[in-house]
Amino acid sequence: MLTLLRDLRRARRAIALPAPDRGRSLAIRHVDAGSCNACEHELTLASSPYYDLQRFGLGIVASPRHADVLLVTGPVTTRMREPLLVAYNAMPEPRRVAALGDCALGCNLLGTPANLVGAVEAVLPVDLRIPGCPPTPGAIAEALLGLIDSAG
Repeated sequence: MLTLLRDLRRARRAIALPAPDRGRSLAIRHVDAGSCNACEHELTLASSPYYDLQRFGLGIVASPRHADVLLVTGPVTTRMREPLLVAYNAMPEPRRVAALGDCALGCNLLGTPANLVGAVEAVLPVDLRIPGCPPTPGAIAEALLGLIDSAG
């Protein structure tokens, strides 16, 4: 096995392939703050083999303690305000927040005003805005890849 790895390294140098890009990754924690689930469907498509965000180092994590980015969909409801703040406060510094979809941005909010806090920006500082109702998987992928480029 070691001989094979050594031969592969030699072959890489011989044909002048660039070194693997290490250290460029973002762990994303997704929180649905009260959406209609259209953005979630598009986010699932963005992680499908066609867009394959994992090959660029973008991955969804289960815990905010492992996350670099908090990706929020939907308008913030009164019941999700506290869990959203808990997730944000559990993240290590530097924290980034991405608002996905028009509802998260405060445009054409879905729901009754008595049950809504409003846009994500009313609760947390937003670093990345991804507009659309719902945004296309291509737009989601492009925005998240722009975020990974700006992190370096």
